[in-house]
Amino acid sequence: MINCSATCFFAERDRIRELFFIFRKYQIIRPETQSDGREKNIFMTTDFKVLNDEPAKKTPYDNPKSIEFNFRAKRFQNVRTLIEDALSEKTQIRILDLGGTEEYWKIGSDFLEKHRQNLKITLVNLEAERVKNTGLFDSLAGDAADPQLLAGESFDLVHSNSVVEHVGSWERMIQFAENTKRLSKRYFVQTPNYWFPFEPHFRTPGFQYLPNSVKVGLVRRFQLGFFPRTPDLEEARDLVEHNKLISARQMRRLFDDGEILFEKLAFLNKSIMAIRAG
Repeated sequence: MINCSATCFFAERDRIRELFFIFRKYQIIRPETQSDGREKNIFMTTDFKVLNDEPAKKTPYDNPKSIEFNFRAKRFQNVRTLIEDALSEKTQIRILDLGGTEEYWKIGSDFLEKHRQNLKITLVNLEAERVKNTGLFDSLAGDAADPQLLAGESFDLVHSNSVVEHVGSWERMIQFAENTKRLSKRYFVQTPNYWFPFEPHFRTPGFQYLPNSVKVGLVRRFQLGFFPRTPDLEEARDLVEHNKLISARQMRRLFDDGEILFEKLAFLNKSIMAIRAG
């Protein structure tokens, strides 16, 4: 007879295999030649959104049965609790999503539809996102690590999913965290875990543990994960600089007034969540 622990192990092993299949399936990456003859990197965000003007391709958000949708839907339960708490205080609430997309919020579509008259979600990205549901969403251009971001404004919840690891230096991560704490008494911030062995952006086991010089060398020579081969040295360095995973210890330093929770896969901490309930 197979005991429970063995059964759980094989179930988790199968989940990992499915997750790796999804990572490969949604690799929509290519270089694009610009008018000056140089190649521009076209790649997806961590929410699988292609950064170009072509018609949107299918993503895990379109398939509620996908393992990625399942992860995010479970994660959304924490966000939902914060939203419900804010709604218990007032009828109309404002949510700020740092680095987010309209598509991401499909994970809570039923809940959002139920409360659509009571919510306004503002997306902030370096370039303003186009939104379809203008009744529920608006979009602004801004730097989430700018100390003057939305100065004088306040929101009922600040949300960020897989963004803090992309802002650059540790100093910019600190400012990102300061903005998050300043703009609302409630926040939800998620990031992939540095100590989870599979690096989710470059899709290479252990990539995050390599010296920067080795990472840059690999990026210049090979197509890795979401990114095409990037021969230019400065572009390769910038790519590595803006895709740096952080640990739970660092998250605790950044969000010292919040609770740190973990999202698990195969008994390992896959991602880290910092939550302040207000």
